[in-house]
Amino acid sequence: ECGKSFRCRSALVNHHRIHTDERPFGCQDCGRRFNRRSNLTTHRRIHTGDMPYKCPDCGKSYRVSSTLLRHRKTH
Repeated sequence: ECGKSFRCRSALVNHHRIHTDERPFGCQDCGRRFNRRSNLTTHRRIHTGDMPYKCPDCGKSYRVSSTLLRHRKTH
């Protein structure tokens, strides 16, 4: 084990999945599996076309908030 400690059990469980390669969350469309539900949620946007992060300056939309943040630096 890596020796990391966590304040809450859920963070420990999520971290443990890195070491075990456990991926309990599967995409119903393509079968790809993820170790965190949030990663599955982001991935599902590929299939649904959902792009919830919209630039207030130009209106361009993105699937992931970090992509919007990177884009906003171009304005």
